[in-house]
Amino acid sequence: MEEKVSVIGGGTAGLVTARRLAKLGINTVVYDQKKVLGEPVRASGILSVKGLERIGISYGSAVTNTLHGARIHANGRTMNIYSKPAVAHVLDRKHLNDICHDEAVAEGADVLLGKRVTGRELDGFSSEGVVVGADGAVSEVARHYKIGSIKNYLLTYKAEYNIGHDDHRVVDVFFDSGVAKGLFGWICPNSKDILEVGIGIDSSSGNALASFNRFTSRKEISDMVGNAKKISEGASIIPVSLRRHIVEVKSRVLLVGDAAGQVKPSTGGGIIYGSLAGILAANTIKNYFEHGGDLYEYERTYRRTFMLDMWMHAMVKSFYSGIGNRGMGLTLKILEGLGFGRFLGRYGDMDMPSEMARNLLGLRSRNLKVSLG
Repeated sequence: MEEKVSVIGGGTAGLVTARRLAKLGINTVVYDQKKVLGEPVRASGILSVKGLERIGISYGSAVTNTLHGARIHANGRTMNIYSKPAVAHVLDRKHLNDICHDEAVAEGADVLLGKRVTGRELDGFSSEGVVVGADGAVSEVARHYKIGSIKNYLLTYKAEYNIGHDDHRVVDVFFDSGVAKGLFGWICPNSKDILEVGIGIDSSSGNALASFNRFTSRKEISDMVGNAKKISEGASIIPVSLRRHIVEVKSRVLLVGDAAGQVKPSTGGGIIYGSLAGILAANTIKNYFEHGGDLYEYERTYRRTFMLDMWMHAMVKSFYSGIGNRGMGLTLKILEGLGFGRFLGRYGDMDMPSEMARNLLGLRSRNLKVSLG
């Protein structure tokens, strides 16, 4: 069997996987049905500084704003979280994808655009090597190989306005179960003169656009946006549960990113988890080709490395989804009184809540065992 990997999907997770595979000396080809990578841009581009450092992307030129904290709003109350060091960057997602493309190609991967891969072609790819499905929430690779299903999804709708923000260093998050059931609304300064307004809901909760319209009709939102020009808008679907399996050993197929459901349930963010999983997948594939290792080791390692944090994200989502507006307002009051906002500002980790728990309990931080070398 040829040492070849076919990566289906040229999003960030797929390209990071391809970069790692090519760096390991494996013949790697990325296929994406879009003629232009990263378009249209549907998801927000808020990524943690720690997460970006973990996946090793040279993201600097894609940064449009830097965030130092958040204001959390619920039932008339607000908790402020602020950190002197930057905690997150807002990135131009299209430019980020271009960077990932260039890095993968520089390592030796081929990227073929405008190519929709058929089921017959998938079977051919898997017979001659390994297939990595990185083709998004509604994965054709997962469907073709019957690799379980994703049970829970979020629906989001966001728009960008040509207007500034009162403080471009912070993002505002609004919990309101009557408008954003299952997630929250947000206002994020994507740059000094572009403001993003968005909302997310559980897929069973109705229509994301209708929820967005109700959210933007709130006085504090409409006063902020005013008559600003809307420069873009769009909807997205985000998986927030891991598939039962993310490897089909017999066919030599691995899933990464949204295709696997590797997304934080508490926020819907998936780039960091999906990219780290892609690096794990590449390392596993290298071991498979060189030493006959078990491809299922990728799934075991992913669960061992990330499932505690994924569970904690799920518990956070379950809490704020079920407590209601009054309960969430009371929670903010209690947390603010305990100084939790300051704790988050100092020890917060947007991706790995287990690290925050360790700091809270005075335990030594664990090492994230994902080899980038």
